[in-house]
Amino acid sequence: MKACARAAGERLPLVRAPARQPLGQSFLKIGKLYSQHEAKCGVSCSVNVSENISHRVEASTEHIFPASKDHVAKAIDAINGGQVIAVPTDTIYGFSCDACSAEAVNRIYEIKGRIHTRPLAICVADVPDISRFAVVDHLPDGLLHSLLPGPVTVVLKRGENSILERSLNPDLDSIGVRVPNLDFIRSIARGAGSALALTSANLSGRPSSVSVKDFRDLWPHCSYVFDGGVLPSGRAGSTIVDLITPGVYKILRDGSSREETTAVLGKFGFVEAS
Repeated sequence: MKACARAAGERLPLVRAPARQPLGQSFLKIGKLYSQHEAKCGVSCSVNVSENISHRVEASTEHIFPASKDHVAKAIDAINGGQVIAVPTDTIYGFSCDACSAEAVNRIYEIKGRIHTRPLAICVADVPDISRFAVVDHLPDGLLHSLLPGPVTVVLKRGENSILERSLNPDLDSIGVRVPNLDFIRSIARGAGSALALTSANLSGRPSSVSVKDFRDLWPHCSYVFDGGVLPSGRAGSTIVDLITPGVYKILRDGSSREETTAVLGKFGFVEAS
C-alpha cells in the first residue's frame, strides 16, 4: 500500500496487523455453519496448494467473522498488513489483498495454485476511483456509472499514469476492474485507500464458492474469513467485458450479467467486436 500511496502523492495510514497471532474470540454464532460438535473443535488442515507452499496451520472458527460494518476495520488492518482475507462479493466469494503488495499478491497465487500468467482483477470502492488505475477518457460520460457498481468486470488499459505497481500482472498493459454492489468489500477498499487484488476463493480450476464452507480447506491460509452467508447469484462470477477500444466491446466471460451488460453498452452506441 505504501507504493500506491507514494505514486498517488498521498499519505495513507498503514496499520500492520500482527502476523499469524492468536485471534480474539469471535462472537459469531458458529452453530449456523456447523454442528455443535464441530463448533467445539478447531479445524486442523494440511494443504498442498502449490509446489512453493506446503505447511500445516492450526485454524479455528475464530478466523471467521460476519461480513458486517463492525468488522470492516479488522479487514482493513489485515489488508494494510500485507495479509490475504476471504470476502463475499455481489457474485461469489473471493480472496483479496493489497494490490500494491507483491508479496501478498504472490501469496494469493500460491493459495490458489494458480499460474502467474493468469491475471488478477482489482476492486475499487467507487466508480471515480477507476481513473486512478486505468484509462477511462475514451468512454462516454455515464457509461461506467451505468454498469457499476454491479456484477461486471471492465477491462481497460492501465496507462502511464496508473498507480498500480507493475508487479501486478506484469506482462499485461490492461487491468480488470470491479466495483461490486456490496457495501462490505467497498468499505474495505475505501478504508485501505487503494485497490484490492481480487480473485475467486477456490483452488484454481475448481468450482467457485458461494458460501464459506465451499473453501473450508483454504481457511488456514487466510488471516480472516468474512462470512456473508450463502450468496444468491450462483457460481458464474462477474461478466468480464473488454472496453479498451472506443465504441467496441468484447465479452471475455459471460458471467452472471451478460444480458444486462450488453443492453447498457448498446444504449451507449457500443457494438460487439466481430
